[in-house]
Amino acid sequence: MSQSPSAGTVLIVGASRGLGHAMAAELARRGWGVIGTAREEAGTELHALAAQYPERVRTELVDMIDPGQIDALRRRLDGERLDMLFVNAGTTTGDPLAEVGAVADTEFMRVMTTNALAPLRIIEALQDRVPADGLVGAMSSGQGSIANNERGQREVYRASKAALNMLMKSFAARPENRSRAVLLLAPGWIQTDLGGPDAPFTMEETVPSLVDVLLAKRAQPGIEFLDRFGKTVPW
Repeated sequence: MSQSPSAGTVLIVGASRGLGHAMAAELARRGWGVIGTAREEAGTELHALAAQYPERVRTELVDMIDPGQIDALRRRLDGERLDMLFVNAGTTTGDPLAEVGAVADTEFMRVMTTNALAPLRIIEALQDRVPADGLVGAMSSGQGSIANNERGQREVYRASKAALNMLMKSFAARPENRSRAVLLLAPGWIQTDLGGPDAPFTMEETVPSLVDVLLAKRAQPGIEFLDRFGKTVPW
């Protein structure tokens, strides 16, 4: 596949498997240059994708909860332009349905660090690699919507995604970022390791729409919280 004139370079943080890998593959098929991060040096779906598209996909080793590894990634990307920076990585508690009072402090902090703090750390570290007309985004969740929380459950995961949303809102409100396109994406309940086999939608059904929303948002400055159909999710 030849590179499309409108395509550019995207960095997807957390692309070794699941949604991150599927989005990387879809963007590569559409002619984008893809830099994907993994915590493993070899053997992931991302590494297989890089072998399939050796001129279009490359891998970077980073664990985003390690500030030292973020700094090292920043140095390796020195001088590179990222037309899109998208943080996909995320996690949940060992028992996703545990009420918050039953969750150990260390488990709570692990989820909050991975889902809220680490994405902003890596975005702040790499934001100057993204031009003013580029896009900065992160994978949120409809469960991060406070307005839509009428059933409860998955309390720590919900809280972590709501925290991510608030931090991204604060990032977008900084004077230097107010004209930048910033996206929080709610993919819906999908059959991934996190979503489980009972989810109603497959990645094959969902990922092309997610990528469509990602690409369309590049032309829309300001922050938005959107689902896979491009519809606004209440904060």
